[in-house]
Amino acid sequence: MEGIIVDDTEINGALVTPQYTRLHHRHHCRENQCTSVLIKYIQAPVHLVWSLVRRFDQPQKYKPFVSRCTVNGHPEIGSLRHVNVKSGLPATTSTERLEQLDDDERILGINIIGGDHRLKNYSSILTVHPEMIDGRSGTMVIESFVVDVPQGNTKDDTCYFVESLIKCNLKSLASVSERLFAQNITNPIAATF
Repeated sequence: MEGIIVDDTEINGALVTPQYTRLHHRHHCRENQCTSVLIKYIQAPVHLVWSLVRRFDQPQKYKPFVSRCTVNGHPEIGSLRHVNVKSGLPATTSTERLEQLDDDERILGINIIGGDHRLKNYSSILTVHPEMIDGRSGTMVIESFVVDVPQGNTKDDTCYFVESLIKCNLKSLASVSERLFAQNITNPIAATF
């Protein structure tokens, strides 16, 4: 059962209970795929972090490798976003479909369905949870994924590459959220849709 957490488990030094992963971070991993779960603690309120994450139409607000994003119409389940990737990565474009957006449970799910990269059958789920950090209200972000292992690569190499991208995105999300919180911008980032 690779990638599925069934008991209290340590991930990246954090103790994660099944309540956070059993419902939302289960991926069916076929033989030619790899999967992983990453966690980031952020010293900013959950509503502020979620207001950044939920913006399917503006991932560049916190994803450092995204230079531009366009969504035709109002973002809703099934909507596609066309992402331009900054140089330095082995890709220039990505087409992604919004699979899940739940403001009550704070869940965002996407699938990558096209682009000039090697992430085939990529699916990710990101959830945002309130968490006490050093006695203050903070946020725990969990992101999990499943993806095909490209021909000529190993599962370990593929997971390492994708985990590195996600870690960079989560680090940037923490930095942006904590900066906004420090500037006393505690209201959610206004949604324009």
